[in-house]
Amino acid sequence: MKAEIKPVRKIMGRLAKGADLLGALEEQCRLHNITLGEVWAIGAVTKARIGYYKQDIQKYMFLDLDRPMEILTLIGNVSLKDGQPMVHAHVTLSDEEGRAFGGHLAAGAPVFACEFVIQECQSEKVYQRALDEETGLFLWAKE
Repeated sequence: MKAEIKPVRKIMGRLAKGADLLGALEEQCRLHNITLGEVWAIGAVTKARIGYYKQDIQKYMFLDLDRPMEILTLIGNVSLKDGQPMVHAHVTLSDEEGRAFGGHLAAGAPVFACEFVIQECQSEKVYQRALDEETGLFLWAKE
């Protein structure tokens, strides 16, 4: 699926301390009626959960980082899944020794401090996630 998208508006803000990072980003999308867009964030979390998709078994494996981490970068997109805004984001985190960890952002990362930007976009096409049988992932539905 490929379509031209146009930027509409940017929402910038700060997430509440203790909020789940992924859930709070999705809540911002719901609050501002954003169903298509891009998301970025920087800051820190008190712990994190990141995933890696094992292609051979079509299953996410998770790594729990049970310590404070800096958000070096968070990048993702916003689209619809089951009629609701869904944030699909990847994150790179670092620990107190500067070691980096990265992967698919999962629920379970309480915010210590986080500043975010959501670029809302519009398109003639609806970007709706559906199960892709070939990969086992919820990807943008094919035309």
